[in-house]
Amino acid sequence: MKALLKISIIYLCSITAVFSAVEEGAKQTVTSLSYAHVLNWTLGLIFVLALFLSCVWVMKKMGALPTNIKDGMKIIGGLSLGVREKIILVQIGEKQLVLAVTPGRVEKLLVLEGEDILFQQSKDENTNTDFSQKLKQIMSGTVDE
Repeated sequence: MKALLKISIIYLCSITAVFSAVEEGAKQTVTSLSYAHVLNWTLGLIFVLALFLSCVWVMKKMGALPTNIKDGMKIIGGLSLGVREKIILVQIGEKQLVLAVTPGRVEKLLVLEGEDILFQQSKDENTNTDFSQKLKQIMSGTVDE
């Protein structure tokens, strides 16, 4: 075991010696850094970033990048309970979720599916007042169908 360890150490040392000898022969003098070099690097970086951002813009305009990921999710209504607390009704597909939203967290209060859905959102109605009225009815226990 010790012999194997000695052989591997000698092999690694010889490899590093060979690479250092090759590097010494290939060394060249280093020129000093000038303003022209810094300007060249800066302009090259700005060009590459501008090219990247223009490609992203073109892809977004062509529709290759998704702009709205939340297509199936809608906030139907909300009720403010205090300065920073709120209850909201969110529709995700065929389900409705009643969520409590505070600055520190979002908590699921109720999941409504099928016939339990409170109401469908229509474009004519003021959904905030409808939601608050429905929530008050549910909390008081008098639900009108």
